[in-house]
Amino acid sequence: MLRYINERAAADRLEAAVAEIVAEGKSVTYDLKPGRSSATAVGTSEMADAIITKLGEGASHQN
Repeated sequence: MLRYINERAAADRLEAAVAEIVAEGKSVTYDLKPGRSSATAVGTSEMADAIITKLGEGASHQN
């Protein structure tokens, strides 16, 4: 959607944040866990919070 409204930089930042969270494997929903049965999976709200935190970290690195 961000690309559709011509917010390419925001789309890139969001995609990078999601990719980092998934690669870390800590704050992801069960369907993104290997084997899909991990007891360490989180809910969608917790994953969204982790993405928001990651976006905030990226903003501090850009300054």
